[in-house]
Amino acid sequence: MYKELYDAWSSEKKNDELQPLPKEFYTRLGEYIRQLKEERRMLDEKTTKAKLAIREYKNVQKMAREIITLRQRKASNIVCVSEVVHSEGLAQEEERLFRQVTPSFESYQAVVKEILSGRPPHAEDKTTLKKKVLRFVQKAPAIIGADMRTYGSFKPEDVASIPRENARVLVKQGIAVEIEAKLQSLLIN
Repeated sequence: MYKELYDAWSSEKKNDELQPLPKEFYTRLGEYIRQLKEERRMLDEKTTKAKLAIREYKNVQKMAREIITLRQRKASNIVCVSEVVHSEGLAQEEERLFRQVTPSFESYQAVVKEILSGRPPHAEDKTTLKKKVLRFVQKAPAIIGADMRTYGSFKPEDVASIPRENARVLVKQGIAVEIEAKLQSLLIN
């Protein structure tokens, strides 16, 4: 695992774009760090083997922190310029996190767009926030809506009333489809 971590860390530092990682990367990295901690505990700190184990642990910690920070920064930059963060090349944990964060960034970008086009930003009262009714076509984690309420988690075929900014993002990402309901006004609470 050390070589895999080193290669991923080195590649991430050398490139401006987000580099692909295996889906299970962070799971295996966490297990590896746990094993290193166990080995350290069992060694006599005065031995050369213990000193090497301590050095390896510190190097792994440093590389792990840096790769996580670099990847977070790169993915955040992608989202900030209104591009989609594609799930291929993301570890499972990153994929889950960016599905939750992207709607907030896109809502913010919509406000920025209104300002830059010369219109005052459309600030809505939380109680009158318009919602859309969606049918989920794939599994989705819970999200924080534009109204700061938690929605979800969702599984395929779930139907929910979601703030329109969040609904737009979920539809754009192919996670849900908008449905028209004659009783839609009754669902908006």
